[in-house]
Amino acid sequence: MASEKYDKGLAVRREVLGAEYVDRALADADDFSRPMQELLTEYCWGEIWTQPELPRKTRSLINIGMISALNRPHELKLHVRGALRNGCTKEEIRSVLMQVAIYCGVPAAIDGLRVAREVLKEEGI
Repeated sequence: MASEKYDKGLAVRREVLGAEYVDRALADADDFSRPMQELLTEYCWGEIWTQPELPRKTRSLINIGMISALNRPHELKLHVRGALRNGCTKEEIRSVLMQVAIYCGVPAAIDGLRVAREVLKEEGI
């Protein structure tokens, strides 16, 4: 897929999630999963993440809250790492997870906190 949005999205996706992860996801895509990878890259990363109204740090904190509420630990781990790359502190990440506890439920927040702690430990933070 070649479009300006895709190219911009690919650049942002690599910056936030890490080039190694993104390149592996794209390389592992097959005929079944490639359309999803293209959709994510072009629209999620190329259309939404490139909008100027919210800085990446804010987007990362929002994602941590939403993904925690949805109880998606694999994606949460990925986005906690992205949040760190985008300049979020462990205190800001913890604060978002505390907000999740109040508005989305303690079990979702506890699982989110558990995943975030694992990433912070792996990153030496």
